[in-house]
Amino acid sequence: MGNAQSPPTDPRFLSSSRAFTQKELQHLSSLFDSLATQSQTNAKYISPSVFQTYFKLHGPVGERLFDLVTQERKDQRLTFEDLVVAKATYEKGTKDEIEEFMFRLVDVSGDNFVGRSDLESVMIAIFNDILCINDSEVGSSSHKDIVNIFLNAANFSVHDEKCTEEAMSFDDFRSWCAHLPTVRKLLGGLLLPPDSGRPGTQIPNLLIPKDIDTNIVLLKKEYAWHIGGALSQHELEDWKLLYHSFVNGLSFNTFLGNISNHEGPTVLIIKDKDGYIYGGYGSQKWERHAEFYGDMKCYLFQLNPKASIFRPTGANNNLQWCAVNFSSEEIPNGIGFGGRVNHLGLFISANFDQGHTFSCSTFGSPCLSKTSRIIPEVIECWGVTQGAPVQGKNDGVKGTVLERFKEDRHMLNMVGLANSSE
Repeated sequence: MGNAQSPPTDPRFLSSSRAFTQKELQHLSSLFDSLATQSQTNAKYISPSVFQTYFKLHGPVGERLFDLVTQERKDQRLTFEDLVVAKATYEKGTKDEIEEFMFRLVDVSGDNFVGRSDLESVMIAIFNDILCINDSEVGSSSHKDIVNIFLNAANFSVHDEKCTEEAMSFDDFRSWCAHLPTVRKLLGGLLLPPDSGRPGTQIPNLLIPKDIDTNIVLLKKEYAWHIGGALSQHELEDWKLLYHSFVNGLSFNTFLGNISNHEGPTVLIIKDKDGYIYGGYGSQKWERHAEFYGDMKCYLFQLNPKASIFRPTGANNNLQWCAVNFSSEEIPNGIGFGGRVNHLGLFISANFDQGHTFSCSTFGSPCLSKTSRIIPEVIECWGVTQGAPVQGKNDGVKGTVLERFKEDRHMLNMVGLANSSE
C-alpha cells in the first residue's frame, strides 16, 4: 500500500485527500493495489483494459471515463492519485462539480462538444453494457427506437462551426438530467463497482399473468427503468399488471374492480390514437373522492415519442383525481393528475373513451400528447409492491461516507483485502 504514502505531485491530490478519512484512503489504496496488480505494471498503475473490465464499461463510455479519471493525460496510466482526485470530485463534490464531471463524461468523442451522437453512444452503452438488456429479450424493445425516445428529451442549443452537429450547453444537459432522473442517477455512480448496486441500475420485476401476451404490454423494461427514476429503491422490486384494456375491456368499473385489492401505489399508462404513450404515478389508492387528493410523491411521465418525468412543483396540491358516480358537472367522473377541474394535466373520463391533457403548474408538465384532447387506445395499470425501506441511505446517494463506499468494501472482501487496514 505504498501508493497511498508516496509524495504527491499533484496539488489536487492533497485537497482531494481531505475529503476522505484515513481508513477510507487505505481502502482506496487496497482497491488500487488489487487492480494495479492485475494490470501487471508492478502495482504502479491501472491499465485501461483492467479498469474497463472491473467497472464493466467498454467502448466509448469506458474509454472516456478512463480518460477523465487520468486527467486526460493520454498516457494510458491510472495512478493512485488519479483515483483519489476522481473519486473526490465525482462522488463527494458539490452538485455542480458532479454534474460538470458528468457533462464532460458524456462528451465521449472528447471534442468539447456534447452532440446527439455522443448521447446516442451513452444510451446504447447504458442498455447494452450496464443494464444488459438485449433487443431480443422478452419485455424489451428495439434499442434504436428506445434510444431515440431518450434523445428526443434533449435540447441542443449550441451552434458552433467547429462542431459538425448541434450540441448541448451545460444548462441543456442539466435540464435533460432533470427530466431523466434514472439517467442522472446512473451517470453519477459509474465509479462504483457494478455488482454491488449502482444507483440507477435497478429495473422493476414486471409480473405479467401467464395468459396475457407480452407483445400487447405497453410497459417495456426500458420504460419501467425510466419511470422508476423518481422512486426509492424499495419501490423498484415487483410491479404487477393489474389491468389491461385489451384483456379486460375499456371499462372504468372493471378497472376499479381489478385494482381494488391493491393498497399500494400504481403506475397508470395510456397509449392514445395518435400513438403517444404517457401516464402517471399514483402514490395513493384509486378511490372515490369529490376533490383532488394524493401527496407529493405523485408525478406524470412521457414514454413515447420522448421520455420525460415531471415531478410536483409545489404550486398546488391538485395531485390525484378519482371521481365515481357524481351527478354534478363540477365533478367530472374519471381519473387523472394535476391541473384543475376540467383542465387536468392528464384526465381519462369514466367511460374510458376520451380524455384530455393540458400543461399544468402542478407538475410543470406540458401537454403530454399531440393534442390536448385524447382518445385512449390502450390503458394499463400496474401495482407497485413496496419492499422494506433501506435504512440509513437514499438510493446510495446519501448516508455516511462509509455507506457510500460500501461497494469498494464489497470488492475488497472478495479479494481478501477489506480488513487489511482495520
